[in-house]
Amino acid sequence: MRQSVTDRLKGGLTRRAFLAGAATAVSGPQVVSAATLGRGGGKAPSERIGMGFIGVGGRGTSHVHTLMHYPDVQICALCDPFAAKCEEARKQVEKHYADTGRSGAKDCQTCSDFREVLARDDIDAVVVASPEYWHALHGARAAEAGKDVYGEKALTLTVREGRALVDKVRRYGCVYQVGMQQRSAKDFRFACELARNGYLGKLHTIQVGVPAGRALPEAPPAPVPPNLDYEMWLGPAPYTPYNELKCTYNWYFIYDYCVGWIQSWGVHHLDIARWGAPGLSKGLLKVKGTAVFPEAGLADTSITWRVECRTENGLLLSFSDNGHHEQGCRFEGDEGWVHVNRSGIKAQSAGLLDTTIKPDEEHLYSSKNHHDNFLECIRSRNDPAAKVEDGHASNVISILADIATRRGTEITWDWERETCIGDDEANRMLSRSMRSPWVL
Repeated sequence: MRQSVTDRLKGGLTRRAFLAGAATAVSGPQVVSAATLGRGGGKAPSERIGMGFIGVGGRGTSHVHTLMHYPDVQICALCDPFAAKCEEARKQVEKHYADTGRSGAKDCQTCSDFREVLARDDIDAVVVASPEYWHALHGARAAEAGKDVYGEKALTLTVREGRALVDKVRRYGCVYQVGMQQRSAKDFRFACELARNGYLGKLHTIQVGVPAGRALPEAPPAPVPPNLDYEMWLGPAPYTPYNELKCTYNWYFIYDYCVGWIQSWGVHHLDIARWGAPGLSKGLLKVKGTAVFPEAGLADTSITWRVECRTENGLLLSFSDNGHHEQGCRFEGDEGWVHVNRSGIKAQSAGLLDTTIKPDEEHLYSSKNHHDNFLECIRSRNDPAAKVEDGHASNVISILADIATRRGTEITWDWERETCIGDDEANRMLSRSMRSPWVL
């Protein structure tokens, strides 16, 4: 097994100082990204970042496929309660390393308990791609173990978990990149810079549209398959018998595990709304709305919704499924508008997209690739493009939208105190208990 960065430290030098020093040695005052270093060339094991993966379903496997091509990353461990998923990902890593002549081709290990990954000294960072209800525990334990984290959105299942995770990350000096990768895309950054620098005039409305949720049929209990560690799949969620339907992609639409697309898709474009209009997460925010929920079946998160969030200065955020708003984020001012999504950017008035942001105007954090940015920040110890506080604030809006639609009442949210003013029931919905023995 390869030595960790920690094992290679000399004379009391910290792991983080070693990584920062390695970056300086390679690049001088500028940190060189993995893309600049080149995907084809080999890197000595002593220069690689040891990486573990917690969750290797669809998103986790996608991260594996991306990061195994980085010469300065060594994939050391794969963790998932489904043994077959781990084994398939391990074979792909092993084959790629063997085909490209990388050392350590046989060193990638698998397990079902994430604590085994975090206990390893040869792992410097982890990718957390588990379901939402696991995110807080996986992220917090990783920070406590001295690992840096690329954590999938939404940051956490609840608001209180999010605040706890932010505090853990800052306490332990963890680099935490939230998987809100639109912050590393130039069209989204440009749209937000137009909004923030007054090119739309006075901003009055933001529209956010994301995919609608879905209903699911009932699913009877079934025997737990032999290749599944069901206890580690459930983790802190309430105990319910196993059924195949919920243990696949469908957990997104079951409230025990996720708040639904209003949260897990919502945070992407709500985050862009906040990036372009930082006033959305200051002072007081009034939130109200309606939603349609499944009448029966396994799913119990919203299918469609229409939510209005209004700041103290009157800025309106209109958030809905994309049956009501075009998917993406649209900033509207009294002199024009700009709309951006993953398909592109469009605007009105004439020539707006030809604008060049001036040197003395506000320029937002520039990142061209979310994975590159994460690795750069591991070495530099700088905050990444999607830092944990932004993951938390964007997630808060999505959760408040859900609470408001479930209750059918308006919420007044105090950002400084992180509480719903005068609303005990709404405040109770900001947290959930975890199943024993799990505690945050």
